[in-house]
Amino acid sequence: MAFISNLPLAHREIVRLHGQRTALKYPATGESVTHAGLAEMADRIAATLHSLGIRQGAVVALFHDKSPAAYAAMLACLRLGVLYANLDPDSPWERLRKILCSCQPRLIINAFESLPHEISLKEAAIAEVLHLRDLEHISAELPDIKSISGSTPAYIMFTSGSTGMPKGAVMSHANLLWFTAWGRNRFQITQDDVLTNANPIYFDNSVFDFYVSIFSGAALVPINSVQTRDARLLMSLLSQACCTIWFSVPSLLVYLLTTRSLMTSDFSTVRKIIFGGEGFPKSKLKQLFDLFGHRCDLENVYGPTECTCMCSVHTITSVDFEDMQSLATLGPLAQNFDHEILPIDTIDSDFGELFLRGPQVGLGYYRDTERTAKSFTQNPRHNDYYDIGYRTGDLVRRDEHGCLHFKGRIDFQIKHLGYRIELEEIEAALGTLPGMRECAVIYQRLGEGLGQIIGFAAMSPTRTSHELIGEIANLVPPYMVPRKISILETLPKNANGKIDRVALQSLASSRS
Repeated sequence: MAFISNLPLAHREIVRLHGQRTALKYPATGESVTHAGLAEMADRIAATLHSLGIRQGAVVALFHDKSPAAYAAMLACLRLGVLYANLDPDSPWERLRKILCSCQPRLIINAFESLPHEISLKEAAIAEVLHLRDLEHISAELPDIKSISGSTPAYIMFTSGSTGMPKGAVMSHANLLWFTAWGRNRFQITQDDVLTNANPIYFDNSVFDFYVSIFSGAALVPINSVQTRDARLLMSLLSQACCTIWFSVPSLLVYLLTTRSLMTSDFSTVRKIIFGGEGFPKSKLKQLFDLFGHRCDLENVYGPTECTCMCSVHTITSVDFEDMQSLATLGPLAQNFDHEILPIDTIDSDFGELFLRGPQVGLGYYRDTERTAKSFTQNPRHNDYYDIGYRTGDLVRRDEHGCLHFKGRIDFQIKHLGYRIELEEIEAALGTLPGMRECAVIYQRLGEGLGQIIGFAAMSPTRTSHELIGEIANLVPPYMVPRKISILETLPKNANGKIDRVALQSLASSRS
């Protein structure tokens, strides 16, 4: 068996073994694409990109609509050693502008019928914009690219940044090869499996959907946002496609449970219900377990974007419900990782910040050496050799069985609706609004893993909370818009003269 050092070689092997099997399946329309067909499409797009002067190391930004050509464009970039960055079409222009200025794409590819933010993109002139359908019709010859290695960057995934500037985490071909091999082994994925892609393609959960399915010779069922919001349609599509693996944020499953959209007959062909990205409220998790736990494995996964999507998994059992107050354990770390717990104090060495090491730790933040140096650091346990890991900022406790339990954040970063959010990014956006003297944002926890983002603004009382929420919605994505914004004369301060966030939490509670 040939040594596989990069993703194009790995995909070529998949096509050789499983070329005539289904790679993409669209139950709503009956459309399907084989692995060989997807590869041919990717080769055509790669050849076109190369003819346009796109070379290894360049960045291509993509408005991805989950069409076959859009997935093929991702593969095309991998073939050329080009970094791709999937963009959120619903993101406000100001945030999108920051992302584009950060990664400076050589080309922006649009897969949608209309171009998101068309006027703003043309005025900004950040990069040339081409429609994906036009790329497929340009005749070109695909060159033989031999210089791609495991260390070649594969994609940039943007996450929330505390300075108001989103962070672009860079993953390599080797990171993804390790991750795919682990995912295939841990979840026993074969060419007969059918995985869902309900996760937004610009969200790191989709890395599991795409890579573990396509690079295992399995099938992927793309599910768009409209289909996701229609619970009965969603369940019907899963049944039609005979899906075997489901993966989403807990919020989607909680929505389905809360609206009483799930019946015991649903998930009929699914053997694993995987969830991750935020805590799953225990009472809702118990409902899900009671419905499907007798015939499906419920898998709780954890992992930062900077470490290739997943680093731990725990299979839910009845034992998890002996304690209904705390979240389910994160489980033990995957074999691809080692870790340290950096204690908050000297009293408890099993409680502190999780520091991850191993071949799935990414390459850092794109064109951001300062934040890279802060988070991707030498193992503080020693200086004997170069031992770089990632400081997650997650506070965990390790139990006597070696399992990790999430206990919060060391900073102001939160998980909300499955998204990792820096509250400071929302504050930075609030601070740009006219008349704003000072502002703060907190996360109010409501119990059972639920919560809401609340903003506070010191400004003229002539402004209304409704107006501010409308203005902030033009600056941050919908999932980052505060549920409430309270307008105060001044914000409370602590003894150090800093904004007193404890007092703001109390104020939020008194107004609930």
